[in-house]
Amino acid sequence: MHTVESVKHRFKEVGISDTFGTKKEIKELPKILHDNEVVNYATSGFLEGNTWLVVSTNQRVIFIDKGMVYGIKQKEILLEKINSIAQKRGMVFGEIHIWDGADKFIIKQCMKATVQPFIDATNEAIKKVKGATINSTHEIELSNYAKIKELKELLDIGAISDEEFQTEKKKLLG
Repeated sequence: MHTVESVKHRFKEVGISDTFGTKKEIKELPKILHDNEVVNYATSGFLEGNTWLVVSTNQRVIFIDKGMVYGIKQKEILLEKINSIAQKRGMVFGEIHIWDGADKFIIKQCMKATVQPFIDATNEAIKKVKGATINSTHEIELSNYAKIKELKELLDIGAISDEEFQTEKKKLLG
């Protein structure tokens, strides 16, 4: 379970330096994070005319805007849905551009020093998520081929018929 203190500690751990105007959003973050979710990096910036906290985790990118008195706006993009992430840097400020196939999110007026670490943390998390998907698919394929090999051995010793072998093989190959 996340607390405000654990979130602030994690921010220090990963070197998050720009949280300008996002104290209320940081207080809300523990309620938004999943139990097994880890903050990789965060920054503040302008989106839709307001200051938002933008958080990159091991599962998603979260955009949080807490109202002055009440209400909260939250958007998120799952890492596997991100098609592209880019940046633009000026003298003092930068921008982060994120595409998810349907939408483009442009976070403006981020402190220049936070743009590259945010991009790097998000890209690293995307690689891990997409790599895990590729690896698990590959493991399933290898597992199915091992089962087919076992079935072939059973066929060769006469423990199953050719028809049973073909039926099971088709199931495993999908």
